[in-house]
Amino acid sequence: MRTKLILPLAMASLLTVGLSGCMVVVDKDGTDFSVGNSWNSDWEKAEKRNRAHIAQLQPGDSLKQVQSRMGVADFSEGFSRDGVEMVVLYYRTQRTAEDGKTSRDECTPLLFKQGQLIGWGEQSLQQI
Repeated sequence: MRTKLILPLAMASLLTVGLSGCMVVVDKDGTDFSVGNSWNSDWEKAEKRNRAHIAQLQPGDSLKQVQSRMGVADFSEGFSRDGVEMVVLYYRTQRTAEDGKTSRDECTPLLFKQGQLIGWGEQSLQQI
């Protein structure tokens, strides 16, 4: 009787071990969401990608060009000054706190006047 019970239990254990595995999920930009990777590394990849894109910006780039290249901004603002349309997009480029949230001080602002890039960074933001 014992043999009849042990054999099915042993087979079930082998089947369970044989079916266990690892799942790797990679999104379209190559970000690896495998088990064991921390979300911090995903933030670091996004920050690095944003810094690389910002380094290639040129004054006069259109708002649509930049949004197409950079994707959705972490924060955005828009206003009109003396009839001139101003837009500020904020993209995360550095971590200041390990709280899992993105704050403006962790972002680089990109400034647009009438749909054209006029500057980026804190100094440019302070000038307007």
